[in-house]
Amino acid sequence: MFARLNVCLVLIGIGLFSLVACQPQEQIGIQAEMNGIPYRVVSVQELQTMLEDKDFTMINVHTPWEGDIPDTDVRLAYDQIEQNTDKLPADKDAKILVYCLTSGMAKKAVATLLVQGYTNVWMLEGGTTAWQEAGLMLESQP
Repeated sequence: MFARLNVCLVLIGIGLFSLVACQPQEQIGIQAEMNGIPYRVVSVQELQTMLEDKDFTMINVHTPWEGDIPDTDVRLAYDQIEQNTDKLPADKDAKILVYCLTSGMAKKAVATLLVQGYTNVWMLEGGTTAWQEAGLMLESQP
């Protein structure tokens, strides 16, 4: 009788584990589209979470340069992306997050990256302005 009960409990446990494991992962950010091509927009808080286990290239596209969010990989002006593709990941499916001062230049950078064929493009909503308004510091070393 106890063996049958143990088997039932194990099967129930496996079933519950399967249900939990199959739940969709929580999406970070919101999906946006530019000319019908999707990209993702994240908040400062979501970017902070992403930075805890960084798996992307972060690019400051603002010009003139006014400071970097910590862990920025590349400074590349939004209007210089096409001429500097060697500074971008070779893998067009690599996750790339761009930011600028408020989002205007970042949106232009997103458009350029999408036209270049990148498929995993992300943008920080509000840029470094939102970052600083959240009480976070920029790195100011040129």
